[in-house]
Amino acid sequence: MADTTDTYKTLDLALRIGEMLLSSGAGAADVNATMWSVAHACGIRNVEVDVTFTNLTMSFQPGPDEPALVQVRHVRHRDIDYEDLTMVDHLVRDLINGEVDRDEARSRLAQVVSSGHRLPRWAVTAGYGVMGAGVAMLLGGTPIVIAIATLAACGIDLLIRLMARRRLPVFYQQVAGGLLATLLAVGTAAVGLDVDPSLVVTTSIVMLLAGIGFMGAIQDALTGFPLTAGARILEAILSTAGIIAGVSLGLTVGRNMLGVNLGRLDPGVGTLTEATMVTVGAAICAGAFAFSSYAPLRSLLPIAVIAGFSSLVFGLVEERGFSEAWAAAAASILIGVVAYSVAGRVRVPPLVVVVPAIVPMLPGLSIYRGLSLLADGGNGILSLMSAAGIAIALASGVFLGEYVAQPLRREARRLEQRLAGPRLVGPLRARAVSKRRRPTAD
Repeated sequence: MADTTDTYKTLDLALRIGEMLLSSGAGAADVNATMWSVAHACGIRNVEVDVTFTNLTMSFQPGPDEPALVQVRHVRHRDIDYEDLTMVDHLVRDLINGEVDRDEARSRLAQVVSSGHRLPRWAVTAGYGVMGAGVAMLLGGTPIVIAIATLAACGIDLLIRLMARRRLPVFYQQVAGGLLATLLAVGTAAVGLDVDPSLVVTTSIVMLLAGIGFMGAIQDALTGFPLTAGARILEAILSTAGIIAGVSLGLTVGRNMLGVNLGRLDPGVGTLTEATMVTVGAAICAGAFAFSSYAPLRSLLPIAVIAGFSSLVFGLVEERGFSEAWAAAAASILIGVVAYSVAGRVRVPPLVVVVPAIVPMLPGLSIYRGLSLLADGGNGILSLMSAAGIAIALASGVFLGEYVAQPLRREARRLEQRLAGPRLVGPLRARAVSKRRRPTAD
């Protein structure tokens, strides 16, 4: 009985760590490898780990004649939280290196779960506003459009937070956000401001777009988790459909009820400006997103620099006649190469650097535009294919860059032979995962 209780405690710790990582934005392969490594560090061998979009399962069979011990944990809440992700990542490394034991790790994990954030909520809202301004700069917005995008991002964040407290599903939150963005465009047209309503809507809905989820789906597909990838794609499509419904409702209210003539509204359009504005806008967008996602303050400046430089590389490659997908691949390889060393210097997981740095290049607008055209009876297949190509290029480019950047020592090579790709979160040291098997895909 004592051995069984001890095993359940170890499995519970690994499951809780996996839940924290998956709900904070880590990929399924990283969660799988980390959970296995935690169990291994606590003295349990030959465990089976299964990671899906909503469930985490671990099983251990003490012997061939004994029944397996199985524990399951559901992931109910999803919120990008790089502060918790970083603390859990440090906890896992300390556990694997023998600096803490299992009971102390359980205590530290409970503190991470129960403690609040260092940032007040109004600062997060302001961060999203700055992110909206950065996106408006990227898409060539005038000062008026930048101001409207800032106001819209802050308003949408407050509205979504209010609806989340009422336990409304994400779909309805997306509808409300799209409605608010469109009503702002209606208001600008009603007062006679000289702005493009299409650009106002586009810059206002960027923070709602599902580019991160779509790229996460590609990441899971590339690392051998097709079921989780399919669930992420479905979630991304449903979220984008909510934005389309909200924009459509806003147009109906503006034209039919308020009598405001918006002309031909074409949300989802936008053109990149000159190199200086692209670089500055991308840096602001990435840094503000990282700030709003509770990334440690020490990582914000490196993230902004990497994002600005990679967006500049994206533009330069595209100017040479390459497609957007190849330009995204070149920029993401650069991010993957640089993020590994930068993350080590600022003591955060590489994921905390990678995701904000690629936010300015995510294909959320292409997904929205493709689904919007399909909803109106148009040909949106090309936009969706373009979005898929960019997402694949970004995900595969980051992984390739991580492979190039990770040390080529014998121990590191042994580690990479046993894991399903370069780690963006979790253990990197070979001795922590020696003699382990390849992670079990879903």
